[in-house]
Amino acid sequence: MDTAPPLSPTARSTVRRSAKRARTDRAELYAVLDAGLVGHLGVVLDGAPVVLPTGYGRREDTLYLHGSTGAATLRAAAAGGPVCFTVTHLDGVVYARSAFHHSMNYRCAVVHGSARPVSEPAELLLGLEALTEHLAPGSWTATRQPDRKELAATALLALDLAEASVKVRTGPPGDDEQDLAAPVWAGVLPLRTVVGTPEPDPLLPAGTPVPERVAGRALG
Repeated sequence: MDTAPPLSPTARSTVRRSAKRARTDRAELYAVLDAGLVGHLGVVLDGAPVVLPTGYGRREDTLYLHGSTGAATLRAAAAGGPVCFTVTHLDGVVYARSAFHHSMNYRCAVVHGSARPVSEPAELLLGLEALTEHLAPGSWTATRQPDRKELAATALLALDLAEASVKVRTGPPGDDEQDLAAPVWAGVLPLRTVVGTPEPDPLLPAGTPVPERVAGRALG
């Protein structure tokens, strides 16, 4: 039985515009996050907003973000100030009979909170494993583990998913009734991200086979 709490409508996470597109099932939050590979971290740095693409991974209700210990944005987030993290999937361009009703079909998750720097060795490895497995499933156990120097150069932040929202748009355009008879094409142009053919590192020995953890993604 799923006992995960629903998404909490806090002042920051409540969807106000097009509220009917909001989702409150926490499973839909997980689905949007798990389907993405890169998110955008927003922080206030030297009094100005900064938003940068950031890698991430999830373990249950915690999102792990990582980067260089020299990254100013991660240092600002680790200081405990408010942050915002978003993941968006663009699923289609919506063509309408009027310019006003052109739109996009999308799935978007927004997380608010304060990031916590991770330094405890066991959680640090678990967080980095979550990041690695999210980006490249099967790679954590198939490759060399981080050494002490690499761990010292890596900043890992934990962001709780308690305060988050999900917004989704699907379907055809919402044209006004007065425009429905206009001789203008209307509908949706679907957009999809596809996996290409693996490209081996030129330094690999000739004939090295592509492992299933890579080839399987290319096929599937």
